[in-house]
Amino acid sequence: MRDVTISKLILDSFYGKLRSCLELDVAVVGAGPSGLVASYELAKKGLKVAVFEERNVPGGGIWGGGMMFNEIVLEKEIEDFLRELGVRYSERDGHLIVDSVHFASALLYRATEKGVVVFNNVSVEDVAMRDGRVCGVVVNWGPTKRLGLHVDPITVKAECVVDGTGHPASVVTLLAKRGLLQMKTEFPMNAEEAEPFVVEHTGEVFPGLFVTGMAVCAVHGGPRMGPIFGGMVLSGVKVARMISERLKVKA
Repeated sequence: MRDVTISKLILDSFYGKLRSCLELDVAVVGAGPSGLVASYELAKKGLKVAVFEERNVPGGGIWGGGMMFNEIVLEKEIEDFLRELGVRYSERDGHLIVDSVHFASALLYRATEKGVVVFNNVSVEDVAMRDGRVCGVVVNWGPTKRLGLHVDPITVKAECVVDGTGHPASVVTLLAKRGLLQMKTEFPMNAEEAEPFVVEHTGEVFPGLFVTGMAVCAVHGGPRMGPIFGGMVLSGVKVARMISERLKVKA
């Protein structure tokens, strides 16, 4: 029966993919702009990377632009990165304007083209720790979290974990609730201050755990930035550089 054949093909392929990602160089949590940029940059360097996104559609806040006007704004310094991705853009008042759907699609395509595996509908509900260091993520199906189902998760080993979950900073929050680190409060909108703040404070917040994108503001007390995404790109590039240097040293 052809329907059964199709089902078998899906199951065989998916579980092969999942099995191959149980041990990673880097686990990125959240498929928003900074997480996708980080995963793309890490995969370019030959690292084994998977992204875990609890929603059905990866891309985070990119798709809607500002208030569902699906355009986003980027700084001029991101121009070379857009060209690398093959993204079309226009320029006005010293800023770059990009169709948000086009940008999100390009990020997803280029990241997966480089070998990044994206697991959508998979949530990270905890981290694994050894010797005081984060060494992986504990994952479950996204709907189990939303529906409050009591289903045991499985563990994915990773040399480094990146929290790219945006405003909730979901992974860092797991450690903060246990008193293992402290978080500050995200401040109100101020794009001018938020962009450099995010990039400056991107980095390791706990051994093995790095923070990127808007999660940086939630952890370190920076302001929101709205639908301007240059800081997201630069934060993703920075955290990828830091991790690749760390893993190179370990090797």
